Amino acid sequence: MPIEQRGVDTVPDAERTSGPRDLMSILLGSNLCLGVIIFGWLPPSFGLGWWASVSSIVAGTVVGTLFTAPLALVSLRTATNLSTSSGAQFGVRGRLVGSVVGLLLALGYTALTVWIGGDVMVGVLGRLFALPADGASYAVVYALLAAATVAGAVYGYRVLLAMSRVLSVGMTALLVLGVIAYAPHFTTGALPEAGGYLLGGFWPTWCLATVAAGLSGPIAFITLLGDYTRYISPVRHTSRTVLHATWLGLIAGLLVPQLFGTFTAFGARAALDYAGPLVQASPGWYLVPLLLAASAGSVGNAGLMLYSMGLDLDAILPRASRARATCAVAVVAMACVFVGHYAWNAQSAMTSFVLLLTAIGTPWAVITLIGFVRCRGMYDADALQVFNRRSRGGMYWYRAGWNVPAVISWAVGAGVGLLAVSLPSYEGPLLSLTGGVDCSFLLSGAVGGLAYVLLTAGAAADSETESATAPEVTSRV
Repeated sequence: MPIEQRGVDTVPDAERTSGPRDLMSILLGSNLCLGVIIFGWLPPSFGLGWWASVSSIVAGTVVGTLFTAPLALVSLRTATNLSTSSGAQFGVRGRLVGSVVGLLLALGYTALTVWIGGDVMVGVLGRLFALPADGASYAVVYALLAAATVAGAVYGYRVLLAMSRVLSVGMTALLVLGVIAYAPHFTTGALPEAGGYLLGGFWPTWCLATVAAGLSGPIAFITLLGDYTRYISPVRHTSRTVLHATWLGLIAGLLVPQLFGTFTAFGARAALDYAGPLVQASPGWYLVPLLLAASAGSVGNAGLMLYSMGLDLDAILPRASRARATCAVAVVAMACVFVGHYAWNAQSAMTSFVLLLTAIGTPWAVITLIGFVRCRGMYDADALQVFNRRSRGGMYWYRAGWNVPAVISWAVGAGVGLLAVSLPSYEGPLLSLTGGVDCSFLLSGAVGGLAYVLLTAGAAADSETESATAPEVTSRV
């Protein structure tokens, strides 16, 4: 299969041969991995019992999916990725906000997937072959996972789609075996080793779990969905079928692995750490399936994340090819893996990462969705590519390529979100107004969206839907 040559340029309709089933395969197959499973461990590690953990994950995932899924329709119309598409609202240069947000999201999840997958692999190989759990072992395993991940990401969408189809079946079977393996020691009570509720009370802790474990899953896809739907033709598939496929793919692709993570956390008594207890509590017959899940699943998920990172860097640096950009960000991701393994506490690092990026990314997604509604899904695909061609002009040029009101609205929303976040090592000053409950997701999205509506109310129709008033695209600069 040839290496994909497409970066963030417009995909011709003749090449848009994927469909809603392919979208569901990617969203399901790529998420059945330890990098997603481990988020199901967070609520038990926060001190919640089984039913409270399940309810927080389900509630957060459903709410997040209802908010995130419509973003899939943007790239269905623009035939390019979501960060480039957001140039319609932020300007063809201002869309770099989305590229940076997407790059950070994908970077963190790529590193997390390789990190947890590699830790479980070393643990399993230690039990099977007495492999020492030292720095050399971790380095070799991480490097092997990274090499396989880079290969899939560089080859591109078609290879990753084929991998996801296989993983959606194979990983489901491995998870079913896992339920049987960990069922004998399963309990529904809160794990005493967690030390009680992390935030001191049930509801603050439950809300934290809802955001950190449930909501964070769909929010991770706010810039990723367009990587897949740009290959679906709106001529052959309706917006409704694509939206339904996105809903189903996200719900199944996130709830199945996360609830498996919650189940195994209770079955393995994994309160303070996940990878170690998961391996130690595994019966001997499940070690090989666990090794397969840790390796193949990690490569599938990290490959898609790395693919998205390559596209976002390609959007930031138009002169870089997608393949070169992918290799460059892979090096950074591997550095994060080693830092995470040696310097960070898993629970604290994961919680801080997802809450901070949720607060930063949500207002961008809200503004992009408001723009989609305003323009009724009608975009000038050629004008979105002005920055990539190193040109100027077009209906999304605004002020030197920046729509200042949109960028300001995002910055205000992100700032409010950061002031309202509750991290293990930091509490924002706005928490006193919310009773100590982390409402950063709601506040950042509401404030950013409201600011955008107010600041652009007068010029909304002209700036987003009337190409007749836009300047012509001029020569390269």
